[in-house]
Amino acid sequence: MSLFSFLGTLEIGLIYGLVAIGVYLTFRILDFPDLTVDGSFTLGAAVTATLIVMGVNVFLATLAGTIAAACAGLVTAWLNLRFDILHLLASILTMTALYTINLRVMGKPNVALIMEPTILTPFEGLFGLPDMYMRVIFVAVCAVIGGLLVAWFLKTQYGLAMRAVGSNKRMAQANGIVVKQKVYAGLALSNGLVGLAGALFAQTNGFADSTMGIGTIVVGLAAVIIGQSLFASRSMYVIVLSCIVGSVLYRLAVSMALNADFLGFSASDLNLITAVLVALALIFPKLRNEWKAKQAARNEA
Repeated sequence: MSLFSFLGTLEIGLIYGLVAIGVYLTFRILDFPDLTVDGSFTLGAAVTATLIVMGVNVFLATLAGTIAAACAGLVTAWLNLRFDILHLLASILTMTALYTINLRVMGKPNVALIMEPTILTPFEGLFGLPDMYMRVIFVAVCAVIGGLLVAWFLKTQYGLAMRAVGSNKRMAQANGIVVKQKVYAGLALSNGLVGLAGALFAQTNGFADSTMGIGTIVVGLAAVIIGQSLFASRSMYVIVLSCIVGSVLYRLAVSMALNADFLGFSASDLNLITAVLVALALIFPKLRNEWKAKQAARNEA
């Protein structure tokens, strides 16, 4: 793998680290399987790219893309809480609708940002570093700051209440926690992070495309599983940052598999590689626990 490919892989992995944190919030914290992220990732990119092309300030455009994605999460929560639609089905409905909405927002299947200013433009040439290094540093700072803020939020009183809702809704409600409010906030925050990742992805790669969000949920889940398999901790800061590490490791594993000539993989095999990596990430903890149990039994004997 060349240095250029490595830095590109690292950059994408860090961006998808925000997706992994968003997926962690819904699947682990709220116990709410949310497939909206496949659409909200594209929505964040589409809104941001369209506004930039229209001449809007890049920071305001990125904020708008993040808020739009957060609103998509609110729609999923509304369908589930107001009309009792199964959470999985509610998210699928929102995700399906977002495909058309994204096309409407962009007015065409894709929007190019090659000749447009982006959020990276003010930092180009900073400290005399080449752009390929500055891009990685920028997205790394965004991912780490985002992760630290989410970890801090989850340790606040409001965040603890949200975690209680995910653990046991009935008990949380019995203790005076407004369950619906926490679900709305959690899905908005989750999809907002995913939308921010989409906005950053569009600006770092120079385009927004209507199909760029396909498989986002799988990548996010893979990152969460890999990260938590490697870093078993109760510290919220470690857990959230492990999602970022898991995302980077996932992208590196995919890139190495695609670039390993002896394996014979090509770009069209990406879904197969993803499925294998996710399966291994799910199997590894079980095998590790079984090995520990056998070791404990031998020591007792």
